[in-house]
Amino acid sequence: MAALTSVQVKICGLTDKDQAVSCARLGADAIGLVFFPGSPRHVSDDKARSICRDLPSGVCTVGVFVNESFETIMGRVEYCGLRGVQLHGDESPDLVARLRGENLVVLKAFFVNGHPSLALAVRYPATACLVEASGGPLPGGNAQTWDWAAAGRLTGTMPTVLAGGLNAENVQKAIESANPDAVDVSSGVESSPGTKDIGMVERFIARAKAVEGLTRRLRRVF
Repeated sequence: MAALTSVQVKICGLTDKDQAVSCARLGADAIGLVFFPGSPRHVSDDKARSICRDLPSGVCTVGVFVNESFETIMGRVEYCGLRGVQLHGDESPDLVARLRGENLVVLKAFFVNGHPSLALAVRYPATACLVEASGGPLPGGNAQTWDWAAAGRLTGTMPTVLAGGLNAENVQKAIESANPDAVDVSSGVESSPGTKDIGMVERFIARAKAVEGLTRRLRRVF
């Protein structure tokens, strides 16, 4: 497999099939579909299945879950055709291991100022750790910027996805600060919750992938 020359990009919170396809055409490596009912970006199983069916095979489809059981997650994986899962709650290392055993990409979220903390990441056999800051009404970054360099505590030891408060204007600085393997954006490329601004998506992806001079070899996440 060819070595990566730029960070990978995940566009999260897609709710529209045409927008998901547009993100893929612009170079997104992964698309995130939110199954947390409290999110304004929540999608039904049928809509998620339709989106997954229309995406190119090279794009990783990731379902976002919060404190769901193995059976619930796998039910959606199989019905919708997901290739990965993102866990944003108090999930156990055992659950992560079981999901990895199903040949899935598994992202586990950790928070620089919340729970689970970055210090717990070494206990989890995840494909990659997704790092962001807590402090908002929903699980996740809630569009809040933070000291991205703090993620550097993990980037040297395990694959890392940087998230939280990213947009086209700051993504290059964030990558240079944290040196992640991938970046994840949702509200930073939206015109309203769940509706992506494709122009913003294009600028975000182009700027993220244009960062040069990273200080270590990138690890593939998706």
